[in-house]
Amino acid sequence: MRISGKVVKFGDNVDTDVILPGKFLVFTDPEDLGKHAMEGLDPQFPQKVRDGAIIVGGKNFGCGSSREQAPIALKAAGVKGIVAESFARIFYRNAINVGLPIIECPGINRKTREDDELLVDLEGGVIKNQSSNLILQATPLPEFILSLINEGGLIEHLRKRREAE
Repeated sequence: MRISGKVVKFGDNVDTDVILPGKFLVFTDPEDLGKHAMEGLDPQFPQKVRDGAIIVGGKNFGCGSSREQAPIALKAAGVKGIVAESFARIFYRNAINVGLPIIECPGINRKTREDDELLVDLEGGVIKNQSSNLILQATPLPEFILSLINEGGLIEHLRKRREAE
């Protein structure tokens, strides 16, 4: 599985409170959540990513509370995937559960710029910065995680499994 898109960059320790501020947790529709994604850091974020983008983050992306609405909001806003130095474990799992591609790549933050074009091979872990022709090696995603992402997340995976029985 491959994703591509323009880079939108953030630094270290981006927490779920800025990914989706708590006052928006009253919304249940993903589209409504997406309108407020990253509002805590960049109020223009939904406009930047509406045609699809890849977030590049630093260390500990998604730290803070375990709200699954944070990756839902990012996906609904138009984020195709996230590449970061490292992720908070619960955010990592929540992203996979909602079908948002997410991959760790040491050095990615300092080797990309805002608006660079990335091509990310999730299975092989190869990231090509098409703007600079730099190739980086990320941690490839295991087959079962790729399967969950391809199927749209854990709920869709379980739904398909149940239908097959």
